[in-house]
Amino acid sequence: MQIEVKIGALIMDPNSNTPIVVLKGVDSDRILPIWVGAFEANAIALEIEKIVPQRPMTHDLLRNFIIEIGYTVNKIVISDLKENTFYAVIELSDQNGDTVIFDARPSDAIALALRTDCPIYVEEEVFEVSGQSADSEEPSFESSEPSQTEEWPDLID
Repeated sequence: MQIEVKIGALIMDPNSNTPIVVLKGVDSDRILPIWVGAFEANAIALEIEKIVPQRPMTHDLLRNFIIEIGYTVNKIVISDLKENTFYAVIELSDQNGDTVIFDARPSDAIALALRTDCPIYVEEEVFEVSGQSADSEEPSFESSEPSQTEEWPDLID
């Protein structure tokens, strides 16, 4: 079963100084923190803040390409967690309704989802494997502060 999520926060891990995208269940209290790279976090933050870069970023190029060839992004799914690595898929459909699924890094899939306004889902098994559910204590990420050079917020509602 897939659980719809939204971006609940974009924060820094105080231990590793690595960005984390925190996904929160739309209809549940489940959370899923996903550590991402700085460039991907920036791409996500720019879209959340609706900041238009001077030139298209890679995720903008991908969105434009998908649209130009007549496809629609239906959804992205955080599909698996193996050896502390998250996996995702992007589901596209053409004008005839035929579906194509591509593997992707979760950070890239999330950046694309924001640009195409498509839903984000997490396989229930991923929540179970990660140990983050409504019954578990939420991580205390709120105390982390982004560095002075970061241009994206530490918490997004």
